[in-house]
Amino acid sequence: MSFGDKVIITCAVTGAIHTPSMSQYLPVTPDEIAQAAIGAAEAGAAIVHLHARDPETGKPDQTPEAFARFLPRIKQSTNAVINLTTGGAPYMTVAERVKPAEQFQPEVASLNMGSMNFGLFPMLNRFKDFKHPWEREALEGSRDLVFRNSFADIEFVLRKLGDAGTRFEFECYDISHLYNLAHFLDRGLVKGPLFVQSVFGILGGIGPHPEDVLHMKRTADRLFGDQYRWSVLGAGKNQLAIAAQAAAMGGNVRVGLEDSLWAGKGKLATSNAEQVRMVRQIIEGLGRSIATPDEAREILSLKGGDKVAF
Repeated sequence: MSFGDKVIITCAVTGAIHTPSMSQYLPVTPDEIAQAAIGAAEAGAAIVHLHARDPETGKPDQTPEAFARFLPRIKQSTNAVINLTTGGAPYMTVAERVKPAEQFQPEVASLNMGSMNFGLFPMLNRFKDFKHPWEREALEGSRDLVFRNSFADIEFVLRKLGDAGTRFEFECYDISHLYNLAHFLDRGLVKGPLFVQSVFGILGGIGPHPEDVLHMKRTADRLFGDQYRWSVLGAGKNQLAIAAQAAAMGGNVRVGLEDSLWAGKGKLATSNAEQVRMVRQIIEGLGRSIATPDEAREILSLKGGDKVAF
C-alpha cells in the first residue's frame, strides 16, 4: 500500500528543556503526562515521545521508575506508538539516559546523532521568576554546556537497544549529524528505513531559516536516498512554520510542549493536543492526510506495540 500522502505526527509532550514556571500547561506529574499523551493521540498524533519528571519539582527524571508511573496507562488507553527518550537532559550521562528504553524496550527511542553546544540561556530574557532553584540554574548552566553524544555514546545506545527490536528517531540538530548517521549506516549498525528527525532553532544547532530546512532535506536525500523518512521539529516560535514547510515538501512533523510552549504569538498552548490539532489543520489544508498509528508502524517498519516490555 502506498502511504505517499500520509503524514506521521509525533507529539513530544514534556521534554527536558522547558521548566514548570514557564507554563502552567506543561505536563509534570505522571497523571499530567499520561493525559497529555492520550489527548495528543486522540487529536491525531501517531507517535508520542515521552520524558519523565519529578512530580514535585518538575525536574527531568530519567529513572525507569519515573517512566513506569505512566507508560502502562498510555499503552492501555491508546494505540499510539510510544517513543522513549534516550536524550534525557543534556547534563546526564549516556548510561543514565538509556536506562528507561533499555528496560521497557519501546517500539521507538530517540537518539541524538552528535555532540553540540545546547544553549537554553536566551530563555532567561523572557522568563524571570522561577518556582524552583533548579530551573534558573539549568538555564544559566547551558552557557557552558556541551550535550555529549560521541561516536562511542551513540554506538552504546544502538547496541543496548538493537537486540530488543527498538528502532530509532534519529535527532539531527545539524548537517554534521546527518553525516554521523551515514557513518553508522555504512557500518551496518543501523538499517533503513531511517526515521530522521531534523531539529531547527536550538542555539548551537542549525537555524530555523527556510534555507536551513531545504539544506537539511537536500543533504539527507543525497546521503540516504529512499532509505529514510524525514520529519522536522521547529523550536519555539518556529514550530508551525517549519512544520508547514516540511509537510508541503512531503515530510512528517513533530509538535508538542517539549519543543514549543506556544499556540500563536504570545499565546501559550493550553495542551499538547491543541498543537496537534493546529498542525493537523495545516496538513489537511495541503491536501495530505495524517497517518494512523498502525500506518506509522508500517511506514517505519516497527515491531508492534505487543512486543514492548511494559
